Amino acid sequence: MNIYNYTIKQLEDYFISKGEKKFKATQVFEWLYQKRVKSFDEMTNIKKEVISYLKEDFKINSLEILTKQEDVDVIKYLFKLEDNNKIEAVLMKHDYGNSLCVSSQVGCNMGCRFCESGRLKKVRNLNTSEMVLQLLKIEEDLNIRISHLVLMGIGEPFDNYENVINFIDIINTPKGIALGSRHITVSTCGIIPKIKEFIKDGKQVNLAISLHASNDKLRNELMPISKVYKLDDLMKTIKEYIKQTNRRVTFEYILLKGINDRYENAIELSKLLKGMNCYVNLIPYNETSHIEFKKSDQDTILKFYDTLKKNNIGVTIRREFGKKVSAACGQLRANYKEE
Repeated sequence: MNIYNYTIKQLEDYFISKGEKKFKATQVFEWLYQKRVKSFDEMTNIKKEVISYLKEDFKINSLEILTKQEDVDVIKYLFKLEDNNKIEAVLMKHDYGNSLCVSSQVGCNMGCRFCESGRLKKVRNLNTSEMVLQLLKIEEDLNIRISHLVLMGIGEPFDNYENVINFIDIINTPKGIALGSRHITVSTCGIIPKIKEFIKDGKQVNLAISLHASNDKLRNELMPISKVYKLDDLMKTIKEYIKQTNRRVTFEYILLKGINDRYENAIELSKLLKGMNCYVNLIPYNETSHIEFKKSDQDTILKFYDTLKKNNIGVTIRREFGKKVSAACGQLRANYKEE
């Protein structure tokens, strides 16, 4: 078992089962995540007999960087996993720090029509360590500190709920990577039962909803999940989330030329979100050669933005990254050719 799969609580339980004090879990976490050791033998304040059974029960593995593409403020990584599957992660440089977008699955079953990842059907969930190691490997490769993290890469995080929650625990733990809750965002296309579970779990991280449409008819055409979880039910669940957590929710909205970018859509969206503690993140579409959708022109994007503003909806326009790289999520993986 890869030791990066274990939360500090799970590692405490492990040591207790071995007749050891649970504080050893904290020691191991400090070696792994603060000192970034590559072997158990480097953990010099841990007894040799403990090191011996750690070696028997765990391994310390990394990820292989297959390739990376760089632009001014973005670096896109393609990793190879132990079973030869491939995943992506994207490092974005902002004025407030380094933000990393990680993948949660190999492929995705949500089938959103505009998404490059949706063409790559789900092969399997990533385990916790494969998410943790995306962050560790990129920090090592670039010799940087990642200050913000978003689960918006390949895959639907709430379709891999347990591993994602363990991942959040590890990167949020003070003795682990110690990334603050407010600097972590989970994005879901709207799996209502898992959002309700997320409410009960009480994680103080940010929640983003991939919305992309202002009514059920349009959302059904773009996102098959909307046929299972209707927009009205999703909004009720999000309102409950806001009530229970007192947290603001982000609604992600990719603007597709002539599809969901009309004035009528902006008005409809304003009515849908009226009175909610939320804001809308408008996303200029990354066009790919495989998918027919086109990016809205700049004038249309600004008019959509202004309409939301005039209707008292908080709104931002996502800065465009990676014009010189395979920018769309899943595109680098789809285009990679084995040598």
